[in-house]
Amino acid sequence: MQPWVPATASPTREDAQIRDRMGALAQALRAKDINALMAHYAPDVVVFDLPMALQCRGADAYRKNFEAWFAAVQGPIDYEMRDLRITADGDIAFYHYLARVKSSRKNAPKTGYWADYWVRVTAGCRKMNGRWMVTHEHISVPLDMATTQAARDLQP
Repeated sequence: MQPWVPATASPTREDAQIRDRMGALAQALRAKDINALMAHYAPDVVVFDLPMALQCRGADAYRKNFEAWFAAVQGPIDYEMRDLRITADGDIAFYHYLARVKSSRKNAPKTGYWADYWVRVTAGCRKMNGRWMVTHEHISVPLDMATTQAARDLQP
């Protein structure tokens, strides 16, 4: 399924701008281009991400998360986005999508991927100086309540 198919029959101009920004963000992540990736986050972004503490405040702190991840991964990161949905009104927008993340750890055996899992991404954006910037991002995996373990084998 194409990740850039509009969720509504008539997407707004803001939807198109946000989709373009999301495409560029995903491409920067795939290429492990830290500077291009961080250009999508507001300086005061607040993030709830998988490998962190309860929260991460500020783009400088979030950058360290990506630097550590990129340093541990050999080659590019396969990042597939599905079911992107955007709601925009004025200078504020929210979006959510499912993302498949595949990567090889530098010390992994050559038999395949070290990681292959789906995450849920929800974010809030604000238009700042004419550009949509991520001001809040929340990344999660479902939890198996019986085992209290991440349910990493679910498929959309």
